[in-house]
Amino acid sequence: MASSSFFPLALLTFLSMALPSHQQPPLLSAERESLFRVLYSVNSDIRWRSLFNDDDDDLCLSAPYGVVCDYPSESNETAQIVELSFGYVSDEAPNPPCSANATLDPVLFTSFKYLRRLFFYRCFNESQASVPDVSPSFSSTLEELVFIENPSLVGPFSSMLRNLTSLRRLVLSGNGVYGEIPQEISQMINLEEMTLSRNHLAGEVPGSLATLKKLKILDLSQNGFEGYVPESLGNLTELLKLDLSFNRFMGEIPESLRNLQSLEFLDLRYNQFGNFGVPQFIGEIPRLKEIYLSGNLLGGKIPEIWENLGGVSRIGFSNMGLTGNIPASMGVYLRNLSYLGLDNNSLQGPVPEEFAFLGDAGEINMENNNLSGRVPFSTKKFGKLKLGGNRGLCVDHQLSMQAENKNCLGQLKLCKKPDIPNAVLFSGISSLLFDPQVLFISLGLMLVFTVL
Repeated sequence: MASSSFFPLALLTFLSMALPSHQQPPLLSAERESLFRVLYSVNSDIRWRSLFNDDDDDLCLSAPYGVVCDYPSESNETAQIVELSFGYVSDEAPNPPCSANATLDPVLFTSFKYLRRLFFYRCFNESQASVPDVSPSFSSTLEELVFIENPSLVGPFSSMLRNLTSLRRLVLSGNGVYGEIPQEISQMINLEEMTLSRNHLAGEVPGSLATLKKLKILDLSQNGFEGYVPESLGNLTELLKLDLSFNRFMGEIPESLRNLQSLEFLDLRYNQFGNFGVPQFIGEIPRLKEIYLSGNLLGGKIPEIWENLGGVSRIGFSNMGLTGNIPASMGVYLRNLSYLGLDNNSLQGPVPEEFAFLGDAGEINMENNNLSGRVPFSTKKFGKLKLGGNRGLCVDHQLSMQAENKNCLGQLKLCKKPDIPNAVLFSGISSLLFDPQVLFISLGLMLVFTVL
């Protein structure tokens, strides 16, 4: 009897776990149709309706991986699509794949009024897709807009920003978006990340960015921005990352950046900052972990600013017109350093012996300077130690014979053997010191000077 009743009981338990506890409201038919329209626009080779049961009123129960629905708390309301993600990222996240002729259907920006996240990764690579105007009805709830590696997505940047005041993340990286940053960006007061790298943006950066007080990541790298960096960026005190590299910014690096006390990553490489030296205020940003200024002809000496920067792991000071000696304090304080680029400058003098304190740093590049003297430590401490192009540097014979050092040392000359003092002179001095008369006179003189 017990065995005969077990199966129905187990089946009932399974069904109660597998099925919702109450009937969830279905997705509206209009929103379901819009979803299929979008799916066919990104990949018309897949039979979406057959795969995902078009006859079922509730598509949310059997939707593709990248389609996420939300069910409201009140049962009389309908289900809502809140996330749409397209394009292969990994096997663990098998979003609906995009075909070579994928297009961006404007229905995306009109039909999904509760959408919180829209994500496209490598979907528009061949056939050109135009950036559509964003309608007010679309923008009410959108929090994340992410387009990555879509070079054929072409259109003005301002068209994508219209009415998107709820955005927390704006990531447009590696697309064909062009134009300037509009003043209306200041209305996105909830933004925490704005990554606009590797597009075709240009013009000056508006000072109105300073109103985005919650911003933690600002990445404008690899565009065509020009002019001066606004002093007002120093008001973004929540910033963790500031990347303005590979643009055409000019003038002086703003002193106001010293206010960014939470900053961990600063990249200003390959702009047109010049003739003002390495900013001293860098030493006043204690949480910095990575600093990149390479490719700006700032000139001057490397300042003594390292005492409070013990957490720095990577420094890029290549091709900056630097002169003078390398500060020994870098070796004393930068114990976590894994990369140091000082190559292609006009640095002179010795390599500080204190660099032996750096531990097992990954790479130190001092190529093509005017350094001189003996290499004071073993290159075994570093994965890559590049010293070529310094005619005045020399290396011990034993070090030069190590196979792993031959390339990184750049065929440095061998150091001459150190001068050994004359052994006869030493023996003569020793004999004098042990002569009783000399010893008596020396002790007498010492006593006289002590009394005086």
